[in-house]
Amino acid sequence: MAHLGSGVAIIGAGYAGMAAAVTLAEHGVRVAVFESIGVPGGRARRIESHGIALDNGQHILIGAYQTLYRLMRTVGVAPDALLRMPLEVRYANGFRLQRGALGLGGALLMARGVPITERLGAARFIRRLRRVNYRLERDISVGELLARERQDGRLGHYLWRPLCVSALNTPPELASANVFLAVLRDTLGGAREASDLLVPRVDLSRLFPDPAAQFVRAHGGEVRLQSPVKDLGALRQSFDRVIIAVGPHQLKQVAADAPEYDYQPIYTCYLQYGDGVRPQFPMLGLADGLVQWVFDRGALLGETGRLACVISAQGDHQQMTQDEIAERCVRELAAAVPGLGKPQWWRVIAEKRATITCSPGMKQRLALPSAPGVFFAGDYTDPEYPPTLEAAVRSGVRAASSVLELAH
Repeated sequence: MAHLGSGVAIIGAGYAGMAAAVTLAEHGVRVAVFESIGVPGGRARRIESHGIALDNGQHILIGAYQTLYRLMRTVGVAPDALLRMPLEVRYANGFRLQRGALGLGGALLMARGVPITERLGAARFIRRLRRVNYRLERDISVGELLARERQDGRLGHYLWRPLCVSALNTPPELASANVFLAVLRDTLGGAREASDLLVPRVDLSRLFPDPAAQFVRAHGGEVRLQSPVKDLGALRQSFDRVIIAVGPHQLKQVAADAPEYDYQPIYTCYLQYGDGVRPQFPMLGLADGLVQWVFDRGALLGETGRLACVISAQGDHQQMTQDEIAERCVRELAAAVPGLGKPQWWRVIAEKRATITCSPGMKQRLALPSAPGVFFAGDYTDPEYPPTLEAAVRSGVRAASSVLELAH
């Protein structure tokens, strides 16, 4: 047991904060988690909208997210909370890429809807990336990388650019190539199961933060919801260590010298159709309009007839009303999936500061402040990964490990 007599305070009950709390609780440290709202999960949580429970954004995970899956097992999350699918990128217009027994190179060569010259070029592109261990000496934008490597054709349109937006939530013209390549290294460049797609079959709070809170309480800790921290100094007088695990837009409320970040939004439009609406695939890409991905919540969570349209990163939709966004989603879905009819209702959930803008060199430029006994956790603090749930839990484990090292 670590020697932390007054325990550790954790500000924020998102994925990062709860990962830190679980890690410390495992080692016998008394923790107290302070969360300003009534539901754990941070920017990936359950919300109530007009009496209906929804996620504040549709998330998809990948097989490489080992830290998150380990923590989920630790707190008792059932394996069937996630639907695991071998990597398949499928678009309504016929483009299709599957990672099979032949690996990534074989998948690229067998991709449907792409000229053979592009497929061969993509296979050579991956070989070049492997030679440099998926790392550029000078970071550039993903858009510049794709143009330089002649990957801005159909494969760029249907694979590389959508992967960049999905993983980094940043347009390719602004996104860090090295951060994008770190994702490619651990997924498409890794073992076959590392590139599997895993889609939550429970709401985002139940996926980890809720059972993590139960785990912490069962190990003698506290999770205080609706308990905002307004005075960091007072908290530091009551606890041996403090982990700040709030969203980046909340940092200055507890650390006045924290850096300023640029942000990217994620919009999710939920459309409720009749019970007979059952798309043939749980996840479908739409590459030529506003909507990027459509998820069948009926197949995933038993929400029959409910589809979730995801619009990641900045764009013209930020100037549109929610009515206009919903109308566009309905039109684009009708063109891609015939026979849907009209939705019974819709909800648009806009996370306008869902993630930081993951631009080249950003992580090196924007250093977090340093103070004795204070540690930071959050998806934006990871030195290599984009702001994902995996980056969040890694950062929480890293902060907790730093606390434990100092305690011994």
